[in-house]
Amino acid sequence: MTNAITNLCEHANPNTPQKINRTQPLAPMRRLQESWLAAREKRALLWLAGRTPQWIGPDHLTALGLVSQIGAGISYALASRNYALLGAIVCLALNWLGDSLDGTLARVRQQLRPRYGFYVDHMVDSFGALALMGGLACSGCMHPAIAIALLLAFLMLSIQSYLATYVLGEFRLSFWRFGPTELRLLLIAGNMALFWKPQVHLLGKSYKLFDVGGALGLVGMAAMLLSFTAQNTLRLYREERIAK
Repeated sequence: MTNAITNLCEHANPNTPQKINRTQPLAPMRRLQESWLAAREKRALLWLAGRTPQWIGPDHLTALGLVSQIGAGISYALASRNYALLGAIVCLALNWLGDSLDGTLARVRQQLRPRYGFYVDHMVDSFGALALMGGLACSGCMHPAIAIALLLAFLMLSIQSYLATYVLGEFRLSFWRFGPTELRLLLIAGNMALFWKPQVHLLGKSYKLFDVGGALGLVGMAAMLLSFTAQNTLRLYREERIAK
């Protein structure tokens, strides 16, 4: 019935469906957050949201998340100076605060804007990932090809997640118990390790620490992408099986 009404309106007034869409909320979706630290992180974010000054809003935190991730990329680009790696750690911590707290603060204050928040938050994530991986590519700590491959894998996983949100009504925030927070902590641990062991030895050869870590991360992300794509494809095929 809804489609019939919309089609009728389209013939009468081409602008009507756009007006209808702008007033409709985002379709209901289930958030899947199953990372190792999800429960502890949720408690911490609720505690922080309850103590955040009123003049600080969700948009301020989103901006903080983007600026700090760009700052992390710049810090990596300057990694030849040891203090820059410490700056990257600070920026990653601030990125966690801004990127994780903005949605929680909006929910606690009953200021939800589902379509706006979903769109802006994930475009910010894309720009932030570009800045971070660009900085790593210029850092000398990681081969540029590995940094670019990681960026492409991140974007492919993001596309998979957004499509699954649309067709399945499930928005996945973690894959195989790993989410953004766990990845930030791994990156921070890698930064600390760079101070005392920038090279690792495997099979009689020496490799950069971040090259090895990046290659392992790339293999894991590729496996996640292929696994979840196959699972969702099979699920959709079964749900929309063509009757013969």
